[in-house]
Amino acid sequence: MVRVFSGAQPTGIIHLGNYLGALKQYVDLQNETDCYYCVVNMHALTIPRDPQELKEKTLDVAAIYLAIGLDPKKATLFVQSQVPAHTEAAWLLQCISRVGELSRMVQFKEKSKGSAESAGVGLFTYPILQAADILLYQAEKVPVGEDQRQHIELTRDIAERFNRDYGEVFTLPEILVPKVGAKIMALDEPTKKMSKSAESKWNSIALLDDPKLIEKKLKRAVTDSENQVRYDLETKPGVSNLLTIYSTFSGISIRELERKYEGLGYGQFKKDLIEVTIDYLRPIQERFQEIRHSGYVEEVLKDGAEKANQVANETLSKMRQAMGIIQL
Repeated sequence: MVRVFSGAQPTGIIHLGNYLGALKQYVDLQNETDCYYCVVNMHALTIPRDPQELKEKTLDVAAIYLAIGLDPKKATLFVQSQVPAHTEAAWLLQCISRVGELSRMVQFKEKSKGSAESAGVGLFTYPILQAADILLYQAEKVPVGEDQRQHIELTRDIAERFNRDYGEVFTLPEILVPKVGAKIMALDEPTKKMSKSAESKWNSIALLDDPKLIEKKLKRAVTDSENQVRYDLETKPGVSNLLTIYSTFSGISIRELERKYEGLGYGQFKKDLIEVTIDYLRPIQERFQEIRHSGYVEEVLKDGAEKANQVANETLSKMRQAMGIIQL
């Protein structure tokens, strides 16, 4: 069975961009592949975090995994820090990685813009930890959003270098990007992607936003003056973004939606989109509230960590042996 690995950071909010770009794929894949899904809380430490908040958000993301439909009987769910092999493997891979390839990472350039010299080392090197996350599980497929493509390419480069220099240890992973929804744009600035760290609250819709707030955000979503519901990324990025969201939640193709709203304008289109979005998110929100403080989330993570440790430690042992690290 094909092995799949992916993870989400417990930072900011899980929004529609995260869900449609990656998390929705998690659910779709669990019935046909061997899935390992992780809350990557060690990645969250690249900038200072409130310790208690980080703990709570880690459990929040795990609860969202379960609320969106992940089944712990079908997929292995765990927290990154509960598997120590991740950090040791990251160090071993760091020793064969290159400063030049890390310097080319677009996300580091964006997050450290104007302050690269004072940025934390973890912000610079975390793509290597991400590579370790993936390679430890011999993942063949990695379901992520389009913005992670460069990091998956780096992971492949590191794996190929290790295999060449130390012998065949790693499976080379391939990125798995959804055909629709791979990159959801900001509601208030549709030429930029939806972001957890955006200053404006009108940038994104969180999976746990209440219906009234969802309605306000979608009503304020940027469109254009043409008042024609038509998919055109170049001239109508805002409407195209909303069509993508609508299509993914409703199962109706973008072409059908264009025909449905021909001549009706943005008012009716947004009204229906609001209804579709609220209806889609309601069961996720209800399930989240049901399990978040029940103790069930912690039980699932404990069981998942046991299985993840077994798989990760097997790969780590091969890495140590290949590199000449003594094991007694």
